[in-house]
Amino acid sequence: MIALVGLPGSGKSTIGRQLARRLGEAFVDSDHVIEKQLGCSIREYFEREGEERFRDVEETVIDDLTRNHEGVLATGGGAVLREANRVHLRTRAQVVYLRSSPEEVFRRLRHDVNRPLLQVKDPLGRLRDLYSVRDPLYREAAHFVIETGRPSVSTLVNMIMMQLELADMATRAPGSPAPSPDV
Repeated sequence: MIALVGLPGSGKSTIGRQLARRLGEAFVDSDHVIEKQLGCSIREYFEREGEERFRDVEETVIDDLTRNHEGVLATGGGAVLREANRVHLRTRAQVVYLRSSPEEVFRRLRHDVNRPLLQVKDPLGRLRDLYSVRDPLYREAAHFVIETGRPSVSTLVNMIMMQLELADMATRAPGSPAPSPDV
């Protein structure tokens, strides 16, 4: 399993779908699984039940997905806030941190009215605060860090593929055959 972590708007779902397609694997977005279980949007549940209750649900979903899903997993931006999630991700998946600066995320999402995160007086300040808290947690969970910057989705997918291939080569025993190129 390959799991993607990063700030909201860093491209986890978009890149995850393309990466899964490229690998011929299934793709799942933990936020979509959560919404299906809850029967409402995360935003509604968050407002009604509070963050702690939402994080409890998220932890259960991350645990289940990291045990039972094969393929590519896009996590919610705050999934790393719980230590159990970081441990499950790190030990059960190859974790890729899509590192985006708060300024880059703001540039991408400044007109997105569906992100409650940005519906505040100072959205860039909010992103900077989230980044300062979450960046060390993303790094703790991650096996690889990919700087998103301005490359295209296909370029970022290629960068992830390269990292995964290099990691496979580094962990293979000396003299063992390389996987076939069509895998």
